[in-house]
Amino acid sequence: MEVARVDRWLWAVRAAPTRAASTALCRAGHVKVNGAGAKPSTSVHPGDTVTARIGDRERVLEVVRAIDKRVGAPIAAGCILDHSPPPPPREIVPRVLVRDPSSGRPTKRDRRQIDRLRGR
Repeated sequence: MEVARVDRWLWAVRAAPTRAASTALCRAGHVKVNGAGAKPSTSVHPGDTVTARIGDRERVLEVVRAIDKRVGAPIAAGCILDHSPPPPPREIVPRVLVRDPSSGRPTKRDRRQIDRLRGR
């Protein structure tokens, strides 16, 4: 296949979880093909660069092969070159105020300690 719709291609290479989600990304203006805004019906060809804002991450994908049907993950991985920057490291939040569920209700002393930790 030489050409495919950008919404179907994003869904087929597993950049979007559903076809409806990939269409919504295009309609919201989060997808660009070769630097220009893309409608869901915009055609992509091998060699094109697709930039998509998926979630809180910017993905830069190069089209190696235009497919419009969802295929297995190894085949889909061969249809794209990912030029995206690495995702930001996840923020580790310490779990300070975790109580054992079977410990029952906190005592007055426990509650005061918890309030001090929370800064109240």
